[in-house]
Amino acid sequence: MYKQKLCLAMNGQFGISPEEQLKLFKQTGFEGFAIDMSGRNVDPAPLAKLAKEENIFIEYIHAPFNKSDDMWMNSEIGEIAVNELLEYLEICSEHEIPILVAHTFIGFDSDNIPTEIGIERYGRLAKRSDELGVKLALENTEGEEYLFALMEAFKGEKSVGFCWDTGHELCYNRGKDLMAMFGDRLFVTHLNDNLGVKDYEGKITFIDDLHLLPFDGISDWTLIAEKLAKCGFDGPLTFELNTKSKPGRHENDKYSDMPIERYIAEAYNRACRVANLFIKAKENRK
Repeated sequence: MYKQKLCLAMNGQFGISPEEQLKLFKQTGFEGFAIDMSGRNVDPAPLAKLAKEENIFIEYIHAPFNKSDDMWMNSEIGEIAVNELLEYLEICSEHEIPILVAHTFIGFDSDNIPTEIGIERYGRLAKRSDELGVKLALENTEGEEYLFALMEAFKGEKSVGFCWDTGHELCYNRGKDLMAMFGDRLFVTHLNDNLGVKDYEGKITFIDDLHLLPFDGISDWTLIAEKLAKCGFDGPLTFELNTKSKPGRHENDKYSDMPIERYIAEAYNRACRVANLFIKAKENRK
């Protein structure tokens, strides 16, 4: 897009191969994409080769997150978890991918007390990130206390920063203004819409995380654009979107009913609308 690069994260829900997604994203208008390796079923090597051929850049790899809670435990599986993330940093370096996105926790039944061994393990990641020249972007999810502890522990590390998921902020973080806390350390965005916490009493579950197209939820996109402009963010705007509904919910059903080409075209339309708000917000700050 004129004056603003747009990226879309690959998704197994899209129903076509990663290679087909890459070509469709490029054809639709996205300048970049992100590789979702959370399911460990994507080989980045052919994608990196194809990306160069198609002149589309890879912004980040999303690491698996099923062992995120194990990172904080004094156990053998905790060491397996940190070594796995170290391997993904090496993969990023090998394929000249600048950012690794990682969750800091997974789960909803926890005392949410960060541990010293967890901080130490992320310290190993921070050290290797710096050595490789790969940025480690920590994403806001459930268990925000772990994110806060890490952002405090590594606030002096240039290789460690923030991945802002706008939908997660509405549900998992109950609308807390995380950009006010970490906007000056923003590396990458996960832009998507949401409806907040469904439960009247405020109990948060994974079914609250919808990843709707922008403007299909309750997010204030003008405010989001202003927050990005205020922190001086000058990177690509990356969107992380789902086409399938969570169990017992139907908000995403209309997306899965669309042909994938139509859905990606609509995603690009919404992305351009967000980008236009961002460009205006930046101009207003001059």
